[in-house]
Amino acid sequence: MAAVRISSRSGLPSLLLYLGIGIALGQDGIFDVKFDNAELTQVIGYAALVVILAEGGLGAKWKEVRPVLPAAAVVSTVGVGISVGITAAAAHYLVGLDWRQALIIGAVVSSTDAAAVFSVLRRVPLPSRITGVLEAESGFNDAPVVILVVAFSAVGPVEHWYLLIGEIALELAIGAAIGITVGWLGSLGLRHVALPASGLYPIAVMAIAVMAYAAGAMAHGSGFLAVYLAAMILGNSKLPHWPATRGFADGLGWLAQIGMFVLLGLLVTPHDLVDDFWPAVVVGLVLTMVARPLSVFLSLAPFRLPAREKVLMSWAGLRGAVPIILATIPMVSGVEGSTRIFNIVFVLVIVYTLIQGPTLPWVAAKLRIADAEAEADDLGVESAPLERLRGHLLSVDIPERSKMHGVEVGELRLPAGSAVTLVVRQKESFVPSPTTVLRRGDELLVVATDPVRDQAEARLRAVGEGGKLAGWLGPGGGSGAPGDPAPPRPAKAAATGASAVRQAVKPVRPVKKLGPADDVPRTDARR
Repeated sequence: MAAVRISSRSGLPSLLLYLGIGIALGQDGIFDVKFDNAELTQVIGYAALVVILAEGGLGAKWKEVRPVLPAAAVVSTVGVGISVGITAAAAHYLVGLDWRQALIIGAVVSSTDAAAVFSVLRRVPLPSRITGVLEAESGFNDAPVVILVVAFSAVGPVEHWYLLIGEIALELAIGAAIGITVGWLGSLGLRHVALPASGLYPIAVMAIAVMAYAAGAMAHGSGFLAVYLAAMILGNSKLPHWPATRGFADGLGWLAQIGMFVLLGLLVTPHDLVDDFWPAVVVGLVLTMVARPLSVFLSLAPFRLPAREKVLMSWAGLRGAVPIILATIPMVSGVEGSTRIFNIVFVLVIVYTLIQGPTLPWVAAKLRIADAEAEADDLGVESAPLERLRGHLLSVDIPERSKMHGVEVGELRLPAGSAVTLVVRQKESFVPSPTTVLRRGDELLVVATDPVRDQAEARLRAVGEGGKLAGWLGPGGGSGAPGDPAPPRPAKAAATGASAVRQAVKPVRPVKKLGPADDVPRTDARR
């Protein structure tokens, strides 16, 4: 955990710290552990990458990704091709590698690392357009790069490049179709089936994401694209017990990164890196200063983005453990010179991640790119389905920057069939009245019938983003817009406590009958 704190404070991706731990444990290190199993490293690395992509997809906000989805798709395909070509030419003409080795290195280092990008960008206040492109690109570009590396590492010459492009397009299409299908079916099932325990929801979500990868791989599609898309759909589907699921996925993502980085550190032999240091620096310099900027500017030319945003995207193409994992593919395939390829990639990733990661906030400041106005914090809404009562309990946390602060309960204008039944403030709980003023840090217990559950959550989020006038003015719907909740009715607004529960949940049953089977804490049920 000390490594996590150091990483957060220094701005360095955790990659460097955990790789350092692995190197210290391995050959030439303190404990001199002998480990040279590239095939095992590749298998474990693939498994870790599936978890990391799932965690990244679950955290991707559809409202940020949707507007930039075409741009991210082009950068992660056309942009990758441009980067591979330029980097391979540099490795061949400047370093002296043969064309097969040069193409493998070009393909390996053209993939931005999801773990590195997620860990750095979420600490840098950039506009959602930029973070959306970079995060989606890091989730998408692993798929075509893996296909290229496997093709270049195959025994025999690479023939008919146009067939390779067709194969890449087909695998991506299959992976995308399977990922979207599995994600949609999984979210549909989780929202309509009450599991016996709340702790099963996080496990079920991750299991569905892994299932998408397995289905994609078995169908000869891109499993990596499938798992990322499935996780993105799940993460934007308002699943029950979402905060717990998000925390569980985040923890699994950290464990995957730690294990993967330490293992890669064990695999490398430090004294073998000396001879390949300068070749790695030369290839990395061309990649960072020529190949990456050209791939970004050329592939994004049709989208008319400002030049300074493209410059930042060029600098933010962070590499991490993924290129090092991909560098084990030629080792397992027995490609001549594969050890040198691995060493060059390893040094390149270390040197340029050390440079790019900490300097990204400085570059963004120099380019004057930052969020002009911080968005209101999103509400933490956790939903527990009440199967027998045909209703839902929504646990709502009001964060620091939420515009729900200062709003009265009656001004929430929740749809008929839902009500705020309990407020927890500074460890004290009470039944609110329509004039109770909500404050930052409050936790609300909202009961909603099944038909209006989505409307109630949408209304709560709208107030959290737009304040008490949400629904009347600006985002969140205008007054009288289709689907907007009706203005509050005085007779029903006065209903609180047990009477509100009885109004909100049909069929009418005494509140005291809510029990553990309905996934409601006993203390709340007695209230």
